[in-house]
Amino acid sequence: MMVGSDAAVEIAERFSFFGVSFNLITYLTGPLGEGIAEAASAINIWNGVAQLLPLLGAAVADSWLGRFRSILLASVIYILALAMLALSTLLSSRSDKCGDANMPCPSPSGLQMAAFYTSLYMVGLAQAGHKPCVQAFGADQFDQSDPREAASRSSFFNWWYFSISAGTAIMLVFLSYVQDNIGWGLSFGILCAMMAFSLVVFLLGTRTYRYYYVFGSKQCRPVATACEAFTSWRSSWRKQKLTNPLLATSTLESRSHTKDEEQEVVITHAYLLEEAKVVLRLLPIWSTCLVYAVTFSQTSTFFTKQASTLDRRVGHRLQVPPAAMQSFICITVVVLLPLYDRALVPLARRYTGLSSGITMLQRIGTGMVLSLLSMVVAALVETRRLQVVMDAGLADLPDVPIPMSLWWMLPQYVLVGAAEVFTMVGLQEFFYDQVSDKLRSLGLALYLSIFGIGNFISSGLISGIDRATTTRGQSWISNNLNRGHLDYFYWIIAALSSLDLLLYVFFAVTFKYKTKTSVIVTRIY
Repeated sequence: MMVGSDAAVEIAERFSFFGVSFNLITYLTGPLGEGIAEAASAINIWNGVAQLLPLLGAAVADSWLGRFRSILLASVIYILALAMLALSTLLSSRSDKCGDANMPCPSPSGLQMAAFYTSLYMVGLAQAGHKPCVQAFGADQFDQSDPREAASRSSFFNWWYFSISAGTAIMLVFLSYVQDNIGWGLSFGILCAMMAFSLVVFLLGTRTYRYYYVFGSKQCRPVATACEAFTSWRSSWRKQKLTNPLLATSTLESRSHTKDEEQEVVITHAYLLEEAKVVLRLLPIWSTCLVYAVTFSQTSTFFTKQASTLDRRVGHRLQVPPAAMQSFICITVVVLLPLYDRALVPLARRYTGLSSGITMLQRIGTGMVLSLLSMVVAALVETRRLQVVMDAGLADLPDVPIPMSLWWMLPQYVLVGAAEVFTMVGLQEFFYDQVSDKLRSLGLALYLSIFGIGNFISSGLISGIDRATTTRGQSWISNNLNRGHLDYFYWIIAALSSLDLLLYVFFAVTFKYKTKTSVIVTRIY
C-alpha cells in the first residue's frame, strides 16, 4: 500500500499551512503594522474560515470529485496561493525587520494588503479540499475486511500524526529563523517548492492506491442525492400546481412511472434521514470540544507575543525565535505518541479488554483535562511575567527584553502537546469512525470545523474583551503587553474549559458507539 506517497503530500500540506499560520501574528504586527488584538482577531477569523471550508470540500469530494481528484485540485490551489504570498511580500516598502522602536514600519499599500489577504484565504480554500480527503484517503488504504489491516488502522492515526509532528517540529524552527532573520518572501517560496515536490511524489503512487467505489447507487453521493431529492420534490410540486385535473389524461404506463418516481423519492428521503441522524448524534460531542479549540488557538497568537517579550538568549550569540517555541508542542507529540501506542495502550488493554486500550471519548476527555491545565499554567506564568516587569520598571518599555527566561513558558507548550496526543488524535479517529463509510471525508471535516468555530469564538472573545476593558481605561490585550493582563484572559478560558469539561463528561458517558459493519473493498490498479 502506498500510504507513504499519501503521507508525503499531507506532510507538505501541514508544513505549508503551519508555515503560514504559526508566526503570522509577527508578520501582521510587524511588516503589516496591525495592533496585537486586531492581528489576533484577524488570525482567528482566517483560521475559522480555513477550518470550516473543509465541510464544503468534503461534500464535493464525497459527492462528485472523489478524494483523489480533490487532493490534486487542492494541491494546485495551494501552490498558486503560496506563490502569491511570496510575491505579495515584494509589494511592500517595509523591511522584514521593522516594527520596533528603532525601525518603525511605514503604512502598507492597499495593493499589498489586498494581495496578501487574497492569497492567505486561498490557502484556506486549498485546505478545504486537502485536509478532509488526504487522511481519509490514507485510512482507506487499510482493508476493513482484513482483521490484521483493520487492527492497524487505529495505530495509523497515531503514527500519521507522529510523522507530521516530527517533520513540523524541525520545519518550524527552520522557518522561524528564515522569517525573523532573512525574509518572509523566501519562507513562503520554500513552502511553495515543497508543495510542488510533494504533488509529484503523490502522483507517482497513482497506480498503486486503493480506490473505493459504490456502483449503481446514488447513496454513494449523499450531498448530490440531497440536491436531486429537492429538485425532484420541487418539480413534482410544480406539476401538481400547473396541471388542470379536468384536462389531464393518465395512462397505465404514466401512472406506473409516477409510482416508481415516488417510491425512489421515499427511499432517498429515508436514506438522507438516516445519514442526518448519524451526524446529529455527534453534535453533543462536537459542541463540547469547542472550548478546547479556543485554547489551542492561543498557541500561535498570544503565546508567541508573550515569548517575544522574554529573554530568549541561548549562550552569547543565539536567540530563540519566539514562534520556534511552538516546535515544543510537536516535540512533545513525537515523544508521547510512541509511548501512548506502545506502552499505555497495551497496559490499558489488560484491564479494559479493548483493542484500543481506552475508548475514543476517554482519550479525548483526557486531553481536555490537560488543555485546561495548560491555560492555568499560562495564566500563572503571565502573572509572574507581569510581576517581573513591575519589579524591573519596564512597564513602558515593551521593546526591552524582560529579565525572565523564555523557558518559563515551556510547561504550557508541553501541556498543549500532551493534550494533542489525546484529544486531537482522538477526535480524528472518532469522527472518521463514527460516520458511515460513504461520509468519511465529511466526518473529518466535522472534526476540523470544531477548530473553525473555536477560532471564531476566540476572535469574538478577544474583540469583546478588548473593547470592554479599553472603555474602562486599559485593555487587557494592549499593544504593550507589559501594561495588559493576558493572565485574566487565560483565567477566563480556563473557567470556560472547566464548565465545558463537565458537559463533555455527561455527553460522553451517555454516548453509544455505532455498530461495526463489514465493508467490501475494491482494489484498482
